[in-house]
Amino acid sequence: MSGARPSAAPLTQEAIAMPCPLDRRDVLAGLGAALTVPLLPTGAVAAAPLAPLADADALTRRVLAFREMLDPAQRRRAAFPWNGEQWRSWNYFGIGGYTKPGLRLEQMKPAEKDAAWGMFAEVLSPEGLDKARTVMALQDVLVEMGNGRGARSSERFSISIFGEPGPAGAWGLRLEGHHLSLSFAVVGGKLVSVTPAAFAALPNRVLSGRRKGLVALKGEETLARRLQRDLAPKLKARAQAGDEHLFNILSYAGEERANTRKTGVVAADMTEGQRELLWQLVETYAVAPYTGALAQAQRRRLRAGDPAAVHFAWYGPNRSERSFGYRITADAFVIELGCVDGKAQHLHPVFHDLGNTLGRPA
Repeated sequence: MSGARPSAAPLTQEAIAMPCPLDRRDVLAGLGAALTVPLLPTGAVAAAPLAPLADADALTRRVLAFREMLDPAQRRRAAFPWNGEQWRSWNYFGIGGYTKPGLRLEQMKPAEKDAAWGMFAEVLSPEGLDKARTVMALQDVLVEMGNGRGARSSERFSISIFGEPGPAGAWGLRLEGHHLSLSFAVVGGKLVSVTPAAFAALPNRVLSGRRKGLVALKGEETLARRLQRDLAPKLKARAQAGDEHLFNILSYAGEERANTRKTGVVAADMTEGQRELLWQLVETYAVAPYTGALAQAQRRRLRAGDPAAVHFAWYGPNRSERSFGYRITADAFVIELGCVDGKAQHLHPVFHDLGNTLGRPA
């Protein structure tokens, strides 16, 4: 992580398109372990029962119908063992390339793509689907800016099916590509986990071109900045976890539960209005992207612990269009957001359900 203050020079679309000197060097240094982290044994999920979030019958039917449309080669590309190395090695970073394992949208016929989106419409709300499509569209924005031509595409996102979908046993579904990783675990016909969940962005604010004005992650930035600014000076000092921004997430693959130490200011010390802002921010990650019954189950799960014990930590300054970062830690979940660049345009967030990440209880 660079110790230099970000320049006050005006941000241009061309500047965003320039390769960031941090992207490779620092990400490889800070996150290379994500690709080589020791993995858990490839056994069953766990003896302890997982609390269900929602019924998975409709999702299962959609997945089976989608798979039935594929030819044998496509099925092989999409199929992986349940709870194997690939399931545990989620990765939305550019490390290892922008193409992720699985069957890519660009390898599907139009009807197959429609069926694929139909699967995810069973778990993602209209807002969640729109956010996923926006993250994907940003790959084309980068190509228009001359960044990654030939390597990026809004259809270079892969669908993977882990295990055998059905009413019994355990299986998983994933949509993944550069800056997007969504994993759904099903056990015994019940959806039990929707994390890790990551909607990232570059550029977060499109400044020119056909998609000028598009903003990918709105609440993730604006709500957090409002909350930090609204804290009284003593609480603001307590929330400040570092003078420099959080360069990247800490809880990457294999480390989902390794960085759960609570730091920052506790919700119990906030005003009622600040606590409401905090929960709006939490629900931006953990509730809003999901369909009705699933969203309600997520809300109940998040609030099952002590809401007053949630901690909010801020990294770096809080200046518009300048780098920042934050972590929200609770008994049940961790939320992180880091800025890879100095202009708050390259955002890396993640949400983990600590009790059920990847369908495995803690």
